[in-house]
Amino acid sequence: MTPATSHLAAIALLAVATSLSAAHAGPDEKLRAAAEQAKPALMESLREMVLIESGSSDVEGLKKMADLTEGRLKALGATTERRKTTRGVGADMVIGTFEGTGRRKLMLIAHMDTVYQPGILKTEPYHVDGDLIYGPGIADDKGGIAVVLHSLQILKDMGWRDYAKLTVAFNPDEEVGSIGSGEFISELADQQDVVLSCEPSAAKPASSIETLTLGASGTATGTIEVTGRASHAGGAPDRGRNALIELAHQLLQTRDIAKSIPGTQLNWTTAKAGTVRNQIPEKASAGADIRLTVPDGIEKLQAALDEQTKTHLVPDTDVKVTIERGRPPFVASERGRALAKEGQAIYAELERPLGLTEMTGGATDAGYANRSGKAVVVESFGLAGFNYHAHNEYIDSTSIVPRLYLMTRMLIEQGKKM
Repeated sequence: MTPATSHLAAIALLAVATSLSAAHAGPDEKLRAAAEQAKPALMESLREMVLIESGSSDVEGLKKMADLTEGRLKALGATTERRKTTRGVGADMVIGTFEGTGRRKLMLIAHMDTVYQPGILKTEPYHVDGDLIYGPGIADDKGGIAVVLHSLQILKDMGWRDYAKLTVAFNPDEEVGSIGSGEFISELADQQDVVLSCEPSAAKPASSIETLTLGASGTATGTIEVTGRASHAGGAPDRGRNALIELAHQLLQTRDIAKSIPGTQLNWTTAKAGTVRNQIPEKASAGADIRLTVPDGIEKLQAALDEQTKTHLVPDTDVKVTIERGRPPFVASERGRALAKEGQAIYAELERPLGLTEMTGGATDAGYANRSGKAVVVESFGLAGFNYHAHNEYIDSTSIVPRLYLMTRMLIEQGKKM
């Protein structure tokens, strides 16, 4: 979620709408037993995937992940295809389709890439400590892939085919905004009745209970470019127009600009200026991470930035601000909310609470899947984890059985509907 994906920012848990009283039906014991039996194999799949480093720019690692996931989908009986992403490093998106005997079209999505650089396993190796399993990308989102693969294995073993078509999509560029796969995801999602997105649920200490997600920010990239005039830094500094100083001024005066525009967030995160020590820099630039939950947020931010940056500290400098639109925001429809409450009822069968996260600052591919509103979309069917995009990322292995039960029960119930 990647973002990048984060379930730690601005999480608001709704009260659990489903009572855990005896009035609710008990669990499907056959399905729960199958989930218990699948747990060791899922843990082995996690180990195998974590040992493949697959950062968003790691072409070799992403190919290994594509080979692994495509092979697993084929073994489950899927017809597979690989689509080259339209931007970025040119990695493959893996799509598997299953033909069933039912009426509805269902889709599961997760991503193969992580935020980590090559060599990360040397300093943060895969390891198990009690109920926690550590490894780069294990929660975000290799846990999601594992839930998909092992849920489908359980359902295959049961002979379940109550769907018209079931589509699985694993993309290689979620952590960089799905820049080359987002349109594919939207296109596929528009052909579905239901899309379940498998980013992780937050584990302790971020959240006291597991959740499903009803909203996630959209993204955009802001850029500010300053042009000044070069001169000798020692002999004639006053003849120059220092683009670095002007950039610093602009960053300071725009750093809180999003606070006045509800539904937007802007953080300057990168900067560069100059090439040598003894020259007044004529060029400087900075980049911003922008998050949005409102459809007109980019236009409002652009107008505010244009107005604010008219005021210069260094005379005779030129300042230009641009915003490049990224992943759309995800806001679940009423149908999506109803589906999430079905998930709460399923967890109640296990006498386990399930919260609903109204909005998170981490962007997800649910935004692309939900863009047209044609499919019913809910997020966070992956495993419960913590420290994504940080050091010592882990999943809580006690979430494996409940999450397999949730996914398999959810698919079975969705297949029954008209």
